[in-house]
Amino acid sequence: MKYLRPSLLLFLTFSFFASAQQSYNSSAQFKVNKTKSIVGSTAASNTHQTLLTVIQATDLENLLDEAGPFTVFAPSDVAFENISGKPLDYLLDPSNKEELKKLLTYHIVAGKLSASKILKAMSRGGGQAAFTTVQGDEIVATMKGLDIILRDSHGNTATIIVADSNQSNGVIHEIDNVILPNTKI
Repeated sequence: MKYLRPSLLLFLTFSFFASAQQSYNSSAQFKVNKTKSIVGSTAASNTHQTLLTVIQATDLENLLDEAGPFTVFAPSDVAFENISGKPLDYLLDPSNKEELKKLLTYHIVAGKLSASKILKAMSRGGGQAAFTTVQGDEIVATMKGLDIILRDSHGNTATIIVADSNQSNGVIHEIDNVILPNTKI
């Protein structure tokens, strides 16, 4: 019985990586590139141009280009199209820069959280783990089948659809939805 929990974690880890690898191979998202920064890989991605625009609009380009390590939960362009709350055009208006910055920094955690580290934290936390974002609010990670699900304070969820895109200054996990901080956006 004492080996059941580590065995389950090992099984889930390998199953998750096999699923993520299959998703990664069939799409043109972020590529593992330990010589490029998070910003460099975002700029090279053909499905994350909205994220790049948000990074540039919030003046976080230099930080995410050089400093680190960071974990970025990166919504795709399609995820940004389906954002709940205020429309992206409103948030991209220069007079709303602080709101946009809160939104972006809610998708960033200081340090490098690989999928296996997230799974280990969930194992220690009885099936869930909370991570404090650079913005200051928490996101909660849980499992649904073989997927890691992130939940914001409003109950919105996002699934990690491509995991562990390692970069020179951290790691990127692509998510299928935009998650919202506790503050009004």
